[in-house]
Amino acid sequence: MSKIRVAVLVGSLRQGSFNRHLALAVARLAPPDFTFEHLRIDNLPLYNQDFDGAYPDECKRLKQEVEAADALLFVTPEYNRSIPGVLKNAIDIASRPWGSNSFARKPGAVIGISVGATGTALAQQDLRNVLAYLDVATLGQPEVFIQHKEGLLDPEGKIGSEGTQKFLQGFMDQYVAWVRLITGK
Repeated sequence: MSKIRVAVLVGSLRQGSFNRHLALAVARLAPPDFTFEHLRIDNLPLYNQDFDGAYPDECKRLKQEVEAADALLFVTPEYNRSIPGVLKNAIDIASRPWGSNSFARKPGAVIGISVGATGTALAQQDLRNVLAYLDVATLGQPEVFIQHKEGLLDPEGKIGSEGTQKFLQGFMDQYVAWVRLITGK
């Protein structure tokens, strides 16, 4: 069985990011033929159409990494009821210039964790709208809107709650089935 490469885009740059912990946690629940590569987005210039003709090296790198992936996983916090600017910037860079959308026709999923009671529900809806336009087929269910609580996830991605582990395993099982269906792998 061939490896399935998942490009992970975490929308938080914070050192102790809960969303990075969540990304690590769900990756630990995947079958062995799934590999997860966290793409670096903190060093990208702000997207500017002026460089569409001569993309900066860091932008080319991001596009190549997205193109090399079989599937996508977006893990986003919620900033002011939407997605963080750093994540939107990365999406804009990898989907440009016009006619060279690196995300097109890839299966994906959107998950997130926040200290707020509704988790990242609004950010995820905004992100799903953007991804639909970019031709990313996103997994609809189960939705993963997690409210962060102390001890829920550690920095290595270990899950401190049996109920959360079961829920996230259900998500991963559905995600794996979704990716296999879309990619045929």
